Amino acid sequence: MNSYPSQRTHSRWIQVCWSALLSLVLPLFFVLGLFIEPAEAVAVFQVPTVAAGESTWVVDEANIISRINENKISSRFSELAAATGNEVRLVTIHHFDYGDTIQSFTDKLFERWYSTPEEQANQTLLVLDEVTKTVGIRVGDQSATLLTDDIATSVAQETVLFPLLEGDKYNQSFLAASDRLGAVLGGQADPGPPNFDDSFDSESTFASAEETAENRGNSTVVLIVLLVLATVIPMATYFWYVGFGN
Repeated sequence: MNSYPSQRTHSRWIQVCWSALLSLVLPLFFVLGLFIEPAEAVAVFQVPTVAAGESTWVVDEANIISRINENKISSRFSELAAATGNEVRLVTIHHFDYGDTIQSFTDKLFERWYSTPEEQANQTLLVLDEVTKTVGIRVGDQSATLLTDDIATSVAQETVLFPLLEGDKYNQSFLAASDRLGAVLGGQADPGPPNFDDSFDSESTFASAEETAENRGNSTVVLIVLLVLATVIPMATYFWYVGFGN
C-alpha cells in the first residue's frame, strides 16, 4: 500500500497553512494602518459642496459630533445668518490629502464653495482634521471687520484645540467655537478662549515626528517578518510532511 501522502493531501495541507497565516497577517495590515490610512485621506473635491445661502452649517465627515450638538450648532448659525447675514460653517475631516496642510485645505475648500468675492465676503469656514488635531480657519473680507485675524486665530488655536488637548472633547470644542463665533459675528464683545488646564500634559497626547517615523519603521520590519514567515512556514511544513510520509 502506498504510504506517500496524495497530491491532493499535500495541496490541502499547504492551503490550511496559508489560511492560518493570512488570518494573522491581514488583520495586522489593518492594525498598522497600511491599508486604511491612504483610503481615508480626503481631497477637497470629496467634501460635499455647500453654497453661500444654503442651510447646511455643519459638515461632519469625520463623524465626531453628536446629532444633538450638531443641531444646536446649526440652530445657532442659522439664527446668526438670519440676523446679520454672516454665515459660519464647521467642517470635520478624518485626514487631509497628501501635500496639503490644514490651512491650505481650508483655503481650497473656501474658494471651491465660494468662488466670487461677493460670495466670500460674509463667510467664515472652520475645518478640523481628526488625525492631526489641527484647525484651519478662513474669514471673508466683510466678516473680518468683526472677526479679526487675532480673534480668528484664537478661535482655531485655543477655543477649538483646548478641549481636544484635555481629552478629545470634540462636542465641547465645537459648541464653544460656535458660541464665540456667534457672539463676535453678532456684534457682541468677544468672550475670549476657554481656560486651559496647565496641569494636563499635552505633549504626551501627540507623537513627535521622530516617534512617528520610528513607529512606521517598526511596522515595516514587523510586516516584512510576517511576509517571510508566510512564505517559509508553508514550504517548511510541506517538506516536513513529505519527509514524514517517507
